[in-house]
Amino acid sequence: MSLSRGAFIVFEGLDRTGKTSQTRRLYNRLTEKGIKAKLIHFPERSSAIGQVINAYLTNAQDLPDEVIHLMFSANRWEHINGIRQEMLAGTTFICDRYAYSGAAYSVAKGLHFDWCCSPDRGLIKPDAVIYLKASSDEAIASRGNYGGERYEKLEFQRKVGVVFDQFCEKESSYWHQFDACQSEENLHAEIAAIVDEVLKETPSQSLAKLT
Repeated sequence: MSLSRGAFIVFEGLDRTGKTSQTRRLYNRLTEKGIKAKLIHFPERSSAIGQVINAYLTNAQDLPDEVIHLMFSANRWEHINGIRQEMLAGTTFICDRYAYSGAAYSVAKGLHFDWCCSPDRGLIKPDAVIYLKASSDEAIASRGNYGGERYEKLEFQRKVGVVFDQFCEKESSYWHQFDACQSEENLHAEIAAIVDEVLKETPSQSLAKLT
């Protein structure tokens, strides 16, 4: 087992702000440098819970807002022990969406902020959150096939963005905001510079929990 742990890098932001492209670029960069890394995405749709979430997101099933919020949280909890074990063995995880998305999307639907955060307390706290910031209008203009899933509605995305901004201000010690509308190459370079610094600092640090 490695004497130093891996890092936990989370990407957050509105739908269609380039999270999938940038997580893949970062994963490729780390593995090319010989760093053991894994790329994960929440919701993780292959489990039984994940399949219910997928049916909800694709408008095949309706559930009360409170129920689907708790299912999103349960989806994170069912995978967190495996993530923790691999991190302690030296694997760096690059995570596309995490607890902050869970809270932001539910708060945007009108649920209370503290209630939305409560089910995720105790999960692994990220070493860094890469926040890809773009207005919802810009995100829509730059992406095709928008509107296919439940949450891809312009006014709703604006509300989600307000909550992400609140997280970024509140958790500024480990949230890093980037302009998602710049070129993919420039954005990747800026993200890589931050992640390189995080990877230098995390091996000797204990895992923290969301509180």
